[in-house]
Amino acid sequence: MKRKGICYDVGRVMMGGNWRPKFDPRTIRRELEIIRNDLHCNAVRIQGLDIDRLKTAAEYALTQDLEVWLSPEMWDKSQEETLEYITRAAAEAEVLRQRWPGKLIFSVGSELTLFMRGIVAGDNFFERMNNPSFWENIKAGKHNPLLNNFLKNASDQTRQVFHGPLTYFSVPLETVDWSAFDFVGTDLYRDARIKNVYGEFVRAYAKYNKPIVIGEFGCCTFRGAEVLGGNGFFITIAMMEEYLGSKTQVLSPSIAAVIKVIPQVDGHYIRDEDLQARELTDQLGVLDDAGVDGAFVFTFISPNAVFNDDPRFDSDMGSFSLVKSYAEKETVDEFARQATRQAKEFLGIDLDPSVLSKFKGNIGLHGKTYPDVPWEPKKSFRSVADYYSTP
Repeated sequence: MKRKGICYDVGRVMMGGNWRPKFDPRTIRRELEIIRNDLHCNAVRIQGLDIDRLKTAAEYALTQDLEVWLSPEMWDKSQEETLEYITRAAAEAEVLRQRWPGKLIFSVGSELTLFMRGIVAGDNFFERMNNPSFWENIKAGKHNPLLNNFLKNASDQTRQVFHGPLTYFSVPLETVDWSAFDFVGTDLYRDARIKNVYGEFVRAYAKYNKPIVIGEFGCCTFRGAEVLGGNGFFITIAMMEEYLGSKTQVLSPSIAAVIKVIPQVDGHYIRDEDLQARELTDQLGVLDDAGVDGAFVFTFISPNAVFNDDPRFDSDMGSFSLVKSYAEKETVDEFARQATRQAKEFLGIDLDPSVLSKFKGNIGLHGKTYPDVPWEPKKSFRSVADYYSTP
């Protein structure tokens, strides 16, 4: 594997909720330094909405001699708005590429069938996934012509302002025309349904005769997470439903059915860092054997999913991150406001603040391994670092 990578979130925004509202340049620089020196990555996929944040983080990464895969993401907007945004971000990326030639790859989007309006019905991710016509249209392939038309326009316009390599990070339900791109990119999570054929899924992309890069793969941090794979984050919604006493329409019947069989003890899910570490090492081995050019573990940090000693309220169990975050006083109230607004606006639920506050955990803690940051490495951090450090 040529590119040993990690995903790094500088502020993805879903339905008005910023997953990283606090952007501290000192912390960003320090984390990228740790990614290079201690996690032994040579590449980083920088994800987020704000172009200035993306550019700042990319510059810090490039100074650390990390190859940057810049992934601007504007979710739930029209094709016209998305295209304008991508082109603007690409022009800013070109400034960095000229300073660090050969070290920056640009992505024109990721999983757009799910995250952009206009390919399938629905104004946001949850509406699209839960639309009665979603799977019928996907099976019929109705989304692919619309997607590829957008990608062709995005590639053409991006190449006018950015003169480095391009990719797009697809999801397996998309059939992409890769002729417009330099790399085949896919976000591919392993779960129980494809565990025994995961490598075959990857090898199937070899028919395009271009380098294959896995843009996202990973596992959450609870017992049974390997069953859900990329849907592991839904466990947090299940936790909140239980303790807030309200049911939502977010969980599809199939996902809700799987979550019901996830092991529990005394009514709560079981934190399992060992499982996450084993899964990531095993998946890296499968990807290596499949001959991928590079892979990006999802993800380094999830500040919006904080660790709690009480397993009933440990939202870090539902995160894919290699580090467990501690709540920060500057962001804890903002996350509560976001959760309350989203629950009311999109789910019709009035959250109980007294219960919601229990998900905060301890506020203001710093790590023991790295006292200058508000997080502590999980066992998966060590397992990935060991794998990447091996020649």
